[in-house]
Amino acid sequence: MNFTKQRLNQMLNRFCSQEESFSFFDELDSVDMQEMWGLWKGEELNTGHPLEGLLTASGWYGKEFLDPENVHPLVFEKKNGNRYIVNPLLIPMNLPFQNIPTSMIRPAMTIMRPILQTRKSAARLRHIEYRGKQSASMVYDQKDIIDVFRKVDDDTLFAIMDIKSLDSDLTYFFVLNRVDTH
Repeated sequence: MNFTKQRLNQMLNRFCSQEESFSFFDELDSVDMQEMWGLWKGEELNTGHPLEGLLTASGWYGKEFLDPENVHPLVFEKKNGNRYIVNPLLIPMNLPFQNIPTSMIRPAMTIMRPILQTRKSAARLRHIEYRGKQSASMVYDQKDIIDVFRKVDDDTLFAIMDIKSLDSDLTYFFVLNRVDTH
């Protein structure tokens, strides 16, 4: 395991400031779109962002990149291990999530699954310049969100979720680990 991956693993096991997280992000290399194809499992980084913990509590599995025009930004996993895709358009971003017990989120997702589930792509990949580097970035089709990716190693990405409409000065950081390629 390389030093960068070790450092990331340490960051995943503790609280990290926004400054430390951005510093790590800025040190990483850009990612080319062709390096993104496949299914990736996600993890959240603890930086104090108001959305932290919600994806994990809801059963979020990760993301799937099929080609530049077809990306599934929200892949979820049922308790039985089967995965399904959620339409991000139907996920409200400005609810007071910190007031909702995390123990209620997964049951709510189970109840809402027939409404939220989709087979359609809901994002696409583009190269976007962010913080001085051009890198593969996922642009949501119907949300004002862009996920920007940087490379830790061939099978690990460190990313930020840039959400225009969220009433927060904090940035949401997450990690993607490659599960398989297409």
